[in-house]
Amino acid sequence: MSTPTASPRQSKQPDERHDEIVAATRQLFAERGVAKVSVTEIAKRVGVTRGLIYHYFPDRDALIDLIFEDHITEFVDAVSRWDADREPGNVAKALLDCVVLFRHHLHAKDMFREDLGHPENAGLYNRFVDRAVRAIVERLRVTTVEAYARAHHIDIEHVGEVFYVLVYGLIGLVRSSPDVDDQVLVAIVRQTLHLDMGTANTTL
Repeated sequence: MSTPTASPRQSKQPDERHDEIVAATRQLFAERGVAKVSVTEIAKRVGVTRGLIYHYFPDRDALIDLIFEDHITEFVDAVSRWDADREPGNVAKALLDCVVLFRHHLHAKDMFREDLGHPENAGLYNRFVDRAVRAIVERLRVTTVEAYARAHHIDIEHVGEVFYVLVYGLIGLVRSSPDVDDQVLVAIVRQTLHLDMGTANTTL
């Protein structure tokens, strides 16, 4: 009686295999937490060798960064929609809508972001926030800031750096004081950026 042989591993296109690895990484991070998942576990979930994982990704951090990008892109796209939908001239409403959007995404519940909030993931959390803030500030710079500058003098220097400190600070404030009123956040933004609230004809 002949001994059965194992079926050869199914050959897949590089893009398909790449997507499988990313999907498995997302699942494992959600199930076990970022800090507890190894490349070996990811390879086992996909059904490939560790070497094949490293063929697509230089290290585990590259996989983490890719998952970061999913969440960052979601927030940046929301900022773009806010910018496209805001009512020209109504600076107060635009600021309040932006604060509401900011708070919504900051408090959005998913396993990945909840896991990042654990003390053992402080380094990863800071890396994630830094990348997210830089992406958000860049999107604001090429949309909202340029639109505002066409109608007003921007009364601050180092615009990008000021926006970075502002957004990073707002994240820290809302995390440490989740009950802070939206109007307080609006006032902080307005005062920090020296915004001209103007009249109904003011353009933002």
